[in-house]
Amino acid sequence: MALDPKRTAVVVVDMQNGFCHPDGSLFAPGSESAVGPVTELVAAARDAGARVVYTRDVHPPEQFDGNHYYDEFERWGEHVVEGTWDADLHADLDVRDEDLVVEKHTYDAFHQTQLEGWLDSHGVDDLLICGTLANVCVLHTAGSAGLRDYRPILVTDALGYIEEGHKEYAVDHADWLFGETTTLADVAFE
Repeated sequence: MALDPKRTAVVVVDMQNGFCHPDGSLFAPGSESAVGPVTELVAAARDAGARVVYTRDVHPPEQFDGNHYYDEFERWGEHVVEGTWDADLHADLDVRDEDLVVEKHTYDAFHQTQLEGWLDSHGVDDLLICGTLANVCVLHTAGSAGLRDYRPILVTDALGYIEEGHKEYAVDHADWLFGETTTLADVAFE
């Protein structure tokens, strides 16, 4: 899979302490295992001249107070609360000043964020999507990207998950419905 680095961004979804560190509130060993492949993908993309975006799932403590229907804290427990270590990006990630860091409050990194405008202003069409959780924020972000006419490509060996079956579902669903899948070894820049 050859990509034009000038029109490509790596979107690293929610590789935060809360999900990727053993002391995190929603730690998933599959997410910790994705840290190495994610950093490898980012390094290759950066060396080729592609852009890098990190997303952070961040929740103000009162975000779900008074909600009619959906309360993430009720579903998952309190997690990645604004201003906490839990919400910080994992220390092994190579986050640089030129990278975009998007704070989001839902599963979808495009919902009420600056992501779409930033991608458009930088001429980005293709998104190499990695990070965690494969069947939650990764899948919702990739689907939203496809609906906005970006080309979402899930990098399957750089995805975190709670259970292997969740990852398999997300990869199969993305490949079938709105995107493409690849492996780290098959990513190339022209």
